[in-house]
Amino acid sequence: MFPTTPQARIDPISPANLLDPPAKNQAARFAPDFGQRVLLTVDTEEEFDWDADFRRDGYGLDHARWIGKFQQFCEGLGVVPVYLVDWPIANSQVAREIIGSAVHAGKAEVGVQLHPWVNPPHEEDINVQNSFAGNLPAELEREKFCRLRDLVEMSFGSVPRIYRAGRYGLGPDTAAMLSDNGIAIDSSVRAHFDYSDAHGPNYSHHPAEPYWCSENRSLLELPLTTVYWGMLRRQGTQLFPLVGKFPKLGGIFSRLGLLERIALTPEGVTIDEAIRGLDMAIDDGLPVIVLSFHSPSLIPGCTPYVRDHEDLDEFYDWFRAVFHYCQKAGVRPTTIEEIMQAVVLR
Repeated sequence: MFPTTPQARIDPISPANLLDPPAKNQAARFAPDFGQRVLLTVDTEEEFDWDADFRRDGYGLDHARWIGKFQQFCEGLGVVPVYLVDWPIANSQVAREIIGSAVHAGKAEVGVQLHPWVNPPHEEDINVQNSFAGNLPAELEREKFCRLRDLVEMSFGSVPRIYRAGRYGLGPDTAAMLSDNGIAIDSSVRAHFDYSDAHGPNYSHHPAEPYWCSENRSLLELPLTTVYWGMLRRQGTQLFPLVGKFPKLGGIFSRLGLLERIALTPEGVTIDEAIRGLDMAIDDGLPVIVLSFHSPSLIPGCTPYVRDHEDLDEFYDWFRAVFHYCQKAGVRPTTIEEIMQAVVLR
């Protein structure tokens, strides 16, 4: 297992700026018997209006009790979900009981997700730019994170080893902050996506493969899986940002089988699209396929992706199909613990 505490740091080399794409020599390798695995991550967060301005109050937690149904569903599939919880969820007694009991039983894992606008200390102005934690002053980002990390450990009785910035909002100082506070894995990079128009990070040139964030290999980046599909997919990194500026052109490229970007999430991605995306990830030998979604999608009406009970049924069908396909392809579910044990340090 690689070092995860300040005392276990191998040397004083600072982690890289996670906003920068990694060099080829930063690619992570795994033990030969690890094969290809799939990891299910859940951005476990409060309910809020995605189309409204950010605010510190007025959010909901009605979906928290529905997490229990999803947890039972995962156990039926033999999947150990990773709940990346933010401040409101970590303060929810219902969430604490449901997620905590699963964690204690070894049937779930817990990590940290920072939504700065609802996470104390509340010192910044609330706006779109500051909704990306990495845009905050380094000291404020760190203080918010440390308070949340400590709360997560207290609430769920487990030391969190994985982090995801809300809205994928990494900053130049995030990697050092995580390494200094016992986080072993970051999973904030959404490969092939660009949020710079909203003052967020640009990951359009970041790979989907796991990679090390520092020379001493104390922090592993585990990007959310997004792949390019189509005859031009090998040129996707160069072409898609250009095609994406013209929505109609992107639709034409997709219908002609030339180029399509597929994120492995049930939110806005059909089963057929996900299967095509899985094929690409498997063919490329991606060692860890990272699935993700937002926990408010577990009840109708809280996200644009699950509007009614029919959508919710399709949501669960998506996971059934994806994990069944992975099973047929020999891609087994994995956990943070297994990843930490299997990654090669030297």
